[in-house]
This record gives sequence, structure tokens and C-alpha cells, in this order.
Amino acid sequence: MQLPTAVEALSALAHGHRLAVFRLLVRAGADGLPAGEIAREVGVLPNTLSTHLTILGHASLIRSRRDGRSVIYSADYDGMRDLLAFLVADCCAGRPEICGSLADAAACCAP
Repeated sequence: MQLPTAVEALSALAHGHRLAVFRLLVRAGADGLPAGEIAREVGVLPNTLSTHLTILGHASLIRSRRDGRSVIYSADYDGMRDLLAFLVADCCAGRPEICGSLADAAACCAP
């Protein structure tokens, strides 16, 4: 991941509602959630949610797919892994004990 892409992703997450949406979709797993359910869970109006979803999508943090008349949103785990890898790429300076717990926390994201 290049710096501009990382900045876009971090900027997308630097808003309370967008961060809440992203975390909700990470918990929801690959099945994702319809937009209406996301709006109810996060407590935002549908038109406001649409803007947040667009920003997260442009940052490669979420994906959408059509299921009949509904649009289902899910976390983009590849984008999330890329961002996490970027953030820890220079971690530890050759001293793995510094980042030990961080590596454990990210183990769930290993492909």
C-alpha cells in the first residue's frame, strides 16, 4: 500500500459514524448487512449513511453487492489487511517483543 492510499483509508476511518460502520461490518463477516440494518445499528439517517458508505468504499474498506432489491455491504478484508500491514510494516525495529501483542491481535486477519 502506498502512502496516499493509506491516508485515504485512515481519513475515512477518522469519523465516528464511519468507524462504527466499519467495525459493525467487520463483525458481520462475509455475509455483510443491508444498508437499512446498518443505519439502524449505527443510528444514522439513510441519506447520511449513504455518504459514509461511499467514502468507506472509495477507501477500499468496504464492498457492496446487490441482492434482489437490497444492497448488502461487507468489510473489504483485503483492504483492511493491506492497511494493517502498512501500519506495522516498520514496527519493532527488529525487536519482535515490542509488537508481540499487536501480532497476536492481528492473527485473526491472516489469510
